[in-house]
Amino acid sequence: MSEFNSSAIEEFKDVWVFCEQRDGKLMPTDFELISKGRDLANELGVDLCGILLGDDVDGIAKELGGYGADKVYVCNHPLLKVYTTDGYAKVICDVIRDLKPEAFLIGATNIGRDLGPRCAARLHTGLCADCTHLDIDMGNYREFLKEASTLPAERIDKLDTAVVLGQKHDVSRDLKMTRPAFGGHLMASIICPRFRPCMATVRPGVMKKNAFDQAKADACEIVHPAFTLSESDFETEVTEVVKAAKKLVDLIGADYIVSVGRGISKDVEGGIKLAEELAAELGGVVGGSRATIDSGWLSADHQVGQTGKTVHPKVYIALGISGAIQHKAGMQDSECIIAVNKNDTAPIFEIADYGICGDLFKVTPLLTEAIRAAKASK
Repeated sequence: MSEFNSSAIEEFKDVWVFCEQRDGKLMPTDFELISKGRDLANELGVDLCGILLGDDVDGIAKELGGYGADKVYVCNHPLLKVYTTDGYAKVICDVIRDLKPEAFLIGATNIGRDLGPRCAARLHTGLCADCTHLDIDMGNYREFLKEASTLPAERIDKLDTAVVLGQKHDVSRDLKMTRPAFGGHLMASIICPRFRPCMATVRPGVMKKNAFDQAKADACEIVHPAFTLSESDFETEVTEVVKAAKKLVDLIGADYIVSVGRGISKDVEGGIKLAEELAAELGGVVGGSRATIDSGWLSADHQVGQTGKTVHPKVYIALGISGAIQHKAGMQDSECIIAVNKNDTAPIFEIADYGICGDLFKVTPLLTEAIRAAKASK
């Protein structure tokens, strides 16, 4: 294994993505991160590599190439069949110390939130958690800031350098990691100028997945890096894996989402029931703004927004949601947005494709009946 010094940034190259698998199946977040990682690798002029851990998982590795990976480092071992912090962190850090990627992306899943900080601490580098936007190219980053921030344009145009320990630092090759802060009221952009790899956990659902390309999957290189792992590397033992029976709403994978906001307050149960009926006709699911979750009207898995899920459905229907910036950030990239609100100046109408100014308790049943009738006519 070569000598590792996280501050020798000139020795690091390539963009890596941790590709999470469970029971031999790749997770949707893998394809989102590989797709985004492809853009970042192109901007840097380097390879995009996935790293996949498990037991006999070669058969699923090629699929990652179909979304943009140039190669996949596959680490097979019986002790990696079930996720453990000890085993996964040890193997990943060993391989990173040997091959030295300059950027390392991890999905902010339950596993990723556990794994990322452990690896960053062992590698003596920084980690930006729960990112919702990533950039390297300064032109792209400036355009993002002009749309998403309140910084003056003249200040954004001068963001070529940062002051690090009293010295000017060129940020053109740094990973610019943006995440919500202070409960989503601010967006913070963070760089890691002195150490490599730059590490980020990325919120599931925020990055758009590329179309699958079979030719790229066939061309993807599978590599088996050297590593060692034994039972002595483990401080804990997994004695049993019990899957929870509780069914959570799948907002990220839904094509149709009907979300409710503070506007249902005069009849919470009735408002949620109307949303459920409309969602059922569409074959979709029910979401909610942060206000509905904080009030206890819906469980946390229904939340859409910067502090909830970021979604890209075909149709997003907002019932009684005013459209705070934190909520809009989580759904504004939906293909079609329909908003129902009594206040004709509600910010949600600024991004809606169709706006209905009216009482959701009167409008929603009409929408449901119209959809039901349209389905019956076919």
